[in-house]
Amino acid sequence: MRAGAIRQAVKAAMVAASTTGAMMAMTGAASARPELVGIAGDYSPGTIVVKTGERKLYLVIDGSHAMRYTVGVGKAGRQWAGTTKIDGKYKNPAWAPPADVKRDKPNIPDVIPGGSPQNPMGVAAMTLAGGEYAIHGTNVPNSVGGYVSYGCIRMLNTDITDLYDRVSIGTTVVVTR
Repeated sequence: MRAGAIRQAVKAAMVAASTTGAMMAMTGAASARPELVGIAGDYSPGTIVVKTGERKLYLVIDGSHAMRYTVGVGKAGRQWAGTTKIDGKYKNPAWAPPADVKRDKPNIPDVIPGGSPQNPMGVAAMTLAGGEYAIHGTNVPNSVGGYVSYGCIRMLNTDITDLYDRVSIGTTVVVTR
């Protein structure tokens, strides 16, 4: 990427971050919000990097900058690492609990409709190829930042909305511990 294009990408990210922050302040949303930060590593622009040990998700803007979001990640024994891609994007998705969730919580409904306050997917979800995992919003905002899920990446609804609008199906997702 040319230096001018990099500067434009970083400037656009900074404007988007400040706009998102202002909108969140006006709506009284939770305090977390994306931040423009430095990132090390050989990641292509547009790549999502999840660092489960940090409980952070990074959307790479250029070779040295990323938007950083706080996330909830898998509980002990439920974490995973690897590279995958976003294979679906859904607003207000219905949720059918995977077998291991049903086993642990047998009274949970077989399907929870999108938009229901009991739906753990929140306002949007992006499914990941090769498994039953997703990057999604939440109906329990105070869980974001913890080791809380069965392996999904959990975000505040305002943050998943922001990320959802920035990425497309086919986006590479790298999950590290």
